Amino acid sequence: MTTLPLVTLITVNFNQAEVTCALLDSIRRQDYRHVEVMVVDNGSVENPAGLFRSAYPEVQFIRSEQNLGFAGGNNLALKQAKGDFLFFINNDAELTDGCIARLLALFGQTPDLGIASPLICYFPEQAAASTILIQYAGMTRVNPLTGRNRTVGNKEPDSGQFDRPLPTAYAHGAAMMVPRRVLEQAGPMDEDFFLYYEELDWCERIRRAGYSVWVEPRARVYHKESLTMQQLGTLKTYYLNRNRVWFMRRNHSGWRLPVFYAFLFLVTIPKNVVIYLLRGEMANLRAFLRGVWWNFGSKFSKGFTTFGT
Repeated sequence: MTTLPLVTLITVNFNQAEVTCALLDSIRRQDYRHVEVMVVDNGSVENPAGLFRSAYPEVQFIRSEQNLGFAGGNNLALKQAKGDFLFFINNDAELTDGCIARLLALFGQTPDLGIASPLICYFPEQAAASTILIQYAGMTRVNPLTGRNRTVGNKEPDSGQFDRPLPTAYAHGAAMMVPRRVLEQAGPMDEDFFLYYEELDWCERIRRAGYSVWVEPRARVYHKESLTMQQLGTLKTYYLNRNRVWFMRRNHSGWRLPVFYAFLFLVTIPKNVVIYLLRGEMANLRAFLRGVWWNFGSKFSKGFTTFGT
């Protein structure tokens, strides 16, 4: 008799208890039942422990009194997780039928698979009319010149054009499954990123450990498009630019890094300074410059270390 692998689903809540409940309801509807579910509250203003423990007694609730960021919140659950597979899922996502089982099947069919994401679509209520729009069907590698990459299929109507699993450059942080053995070998996500680029950095480490990265479009989640991220403002500007440079420093060497630095100082910085000045967005300009300069050790790079700074 074959024993089904235990899947630990981990999600992080930050001031969005109602949204998180919708995710938990979608997990309850899954036909794959050999799961444990963990909710990490990342320092929400109001502690939602009572709500989750009464409405979802099967869920393990962990409370952090401070916001640990995306990687930190997820990693907090790893100390208690027992699963053979870890499925990290954003609290503003909802799983469709068969999502867990289809991802597990892909791991069974692909011996070197280290991490996989499902097809991610924008939540139907956010799409025009009855059209379902794709958010993620894979990613390209980060360009060594610009430090940027492209999400495959983003905002394309879903007409079944992505119908088979394929290797991809990176998993998507909104939904990604990894076997415990890979986690133990490659290590968890780096918490110092705090926000943005942590899953891309993680995929690079998983790849260097000898594993591949895939997307499984036959598994699907609907994503409410980063509800928390829409409220971040200068924090988003800071971490997006800080971590883009840091990702390049951590994952590129040889000729690539000097070329990236040249593009950064000759093109990226001047272009963004002009754009922010023309828009009158002085707070974002300061956040942008701080984020970039953090990578070069200036005392002025301090700040923006937690939400609400």
